[in-house]
Amino acid sequence: MTDALADKRTASRFRILAEIADRQPAVSQGEIADAVGVTSQAVSEYIRELVDDGLVEKEGRSRYRVTKEGVDWLFREAKSLRRYVDHVTDDVLESLQEDAAVAVEAIEAGEPVSLSLQNGLLHATPGDEGPATGVATTDAEAGTDVGVTGFEGVIDMAPGTVTVFQVPPVRAGGSRGVDEAALAELCSAADLVLASGVEAVVTLRGIDHPPAVAAAAGEVAAEAAGRGQEVVVAVTRDEVGRVTDALRDGETEYVVEGN
Repeated sequence: MTDALADKRTASRFRILAEIADRQPAVSQGEIADAVGVTSQAVSEYIRELVDDGLVEKEGRSRYRVTKEGVDWLFREAKSLRRYVDHVTDDVLESLQEDAAVAVEAIEAGEPVSLSLQNGLLHATPGDEGPATGVATTDAEAGTDVGVTGFEGVIDMAPGTVTVFQVPPVRAGGSRGVDEAALAELCSAADLVLASGVEAVVTLRGIDHPPAVAAAAGEVAAEAAGRGQEVVVAVTRDEVGRVTDALRDGETEYVVEGN
């Protein structure tokens, strides 16, 4: 563990030295005291120690500057802090994180599971043979939700794509001006069908592919494609820009078809 976390005194030295480096050369001990949460007298004592240790040099009344040795010490401690924070974030907290998955088969709490993405949802299968694994935290029957923690590995997933199918606005024919056969073929092969605009909703209903979502279609499509799903968005031509802007913001691959 970094020395800056080893004891309160070392932590205070680190913070005070960092404050001096940030404020130099004109240093207000009162402001540092407020920032660090100690008394002005304590700051004065710490600064005197830092000067004696060669980490800070005094240039005049209330004027201090961090020496090269002080900068080196700050760098070492900051790097140690970063490594410790990364360890807590990546190793400790990640292993404690719990998520829900769909149980492919019956699972008992404490059992190792293999994880995969299917239809955009996390699925758990008993055993640890897969590239991504975890540990079940609850009992679950097949097809029900199961808690999973202790994630390791990487889930094998290729991002999906989005097909944006333009539908004419009502003034230009609306749903009556659509190549329904082409749209129906796209929808039949898609994992998810969405719509944006009244004309688009009516068109999809007319070919027996009612949209799962008829609001914020671009954002939903980007999220679904990021989970590996193939998505079709039927969108009234007047609203195409709104959908494609959301897809670009999500760095989602898409193609535009239709009128």
